[in-house]
Amino acid sequence: MKRAFTLLGLLACLSAGAQSPVSTTPAAHLPAAPTATASGAQQFTLANGMQLIVQPDRRAPTAMHMVWLRVGSMDEVDGTSGVAHVLEHMMFKGSKTVPPGEFSRRVAALGGQENAFTSRDYTGYYQQIPSSRLEDVMRLEADRFAHNQWPDAEFKKEIEVVKEERRMRTEDQPRAVLAEQLFATTFIASPYRRPVVGWMSDLDALTPEDVRNFHRQWYVPGNAAVVVAGDVDVARVRALAEKYYGRLPARAVPARKPRVEPVQQGLRRIAVKAPAEQAYVALAFRVPGMERVEALTDGDRDALALMVLSAVLSGYDGARLERALSQGPQRVADSASSSAMVTGRGPSLFLLSGVPAEDKTAQQVEDALRAEVARVAREGVSEAELSRVKTQWIASTVYQRDSVHGQAQDLGSNWVQGLPLDAEERLLALLRTVTPEQVQQVAARYFGDDQLTVATLLPQPLDTKPRRAAPAAGAPRH
Repeated sequence: MKRAFTLLGLLACLSAGAQSPVSTTPAAHLPAAPTATASGAQQFTLANGMQLIVQPDRRAPTAMHMVWLRVGSMDEVDGTSGVAHVLEHMMFKGSKTVPPGEFSRRVAALGGQENAFTSRDYTGYYQQIPSSRLEDVMRLEADRFAHNQWPDAEFKKEIEVVKEERRMRTEDQPRAVLAEQLFATTFIASPYRRPVVGWMSDLDALTPEDVRNFHRQWYVPGNAAVVVAGDVDVARVRALAEKYYGRLPARAVPARKPRVEPVQQGLRRIAVKAPAEQAYVALAFRVPGMERVEALTDGDRDALALMVLSAVLSGYDGARLERALSQGPQRVADSASSSAMVTGRGPSLFLLSGVPAEDKTAQQVEDALRAEVARVAREGVSEAELSRVKTQWIASTVYQRDSVHGQAQDLGSNWVQGLPLDAEERLLALLRTVTPEQVQQVAARYFGDDQLTVATLLPQPLDTKPRRAAPAAGAPRH
């Protein structure tokens, strides 16, 4: 698979569902006093514990306003899977003063765009509006954050929307079914084993009170951050945040009990049968995660090297997996890719995947994927490959900063993961120090059978019934 990177997009690609963000306590990284970065971003702590992060960017008269919560599907309990995502939907269904559907109508009337997202690690809400209308959306968002309220009839309608979303995005998509089963097999104790959208039986049994309880429990100021980027004055934004968010009553953030994933003690393998035109294989290796960008542990250094290894394998046109598996007379795959899921509040994975070419098998693709990693472990990588990866990351990061959405997204991701505001710059600096020897060492260390789960899609005859069209990427969830 051909892929373009932004650095923190890489870090977060799979904590979203994709995403990925830390086994340390995030609060330990948060500043007690205002902090600032070279880019002008500033962070404040409101009186009730809510965080405020502001990034001025005067290039256009627009602003991005986001609310991030350090709560996602990993904070659910068995029997209520999907409740974090369902609550995201219900947040658009009203408050004490705003009737169902009115929130979105008001944002549109301001000339704005808005949406929301849920992942394993976090939930977020955003509006991009003319900067002159920032106060209007802050008033609206603070109101629904604290006073989300809707009749049971709204829940009964919306839960059917969520079920249909599950059918379209997962049950009708063979590779999505395989990914869901892969995570359910890879993880035993970790809540990452559950899908973000929830199991259908849990959605069937979910009640309005389940959703209200989840809101009361987790939507508290000390578990949230407001992020504003764009054509704004920092002092003005801080005054507005104090006015609309700072007055919300402080409440305790629920204690999170550790759910440590046991050490894997042997290869796990599953097969998934589904109507499909092509087979597919995905390999998930247990690897160390990235916890800090300050005083690095050995695991942090290995996580950095694994990020670089992934980029060497499939991070640019003509990277190693494409050349070895998808080109030339020995071609075995139509596509192949890698991902380093090395950030997150849960355990980390390194993923390899591929689609067999015509007359080739999933086993041949699996063998070829592992052979490329083994080749790195045996022969290493060149300085030229590392230089290309690092140059591309730098260029992608600069491009990302052209977007106020991208800036706000990165700042919010940093906060959720417990990273400093300038994590992007620090990570770039650290990645520049990764050596060919370190990449070779992690390729040799973390890709054995005892750390591996393999999922193979076995194509079945295609259903003759018309298939539902999957929602477009970025389509509103509500």
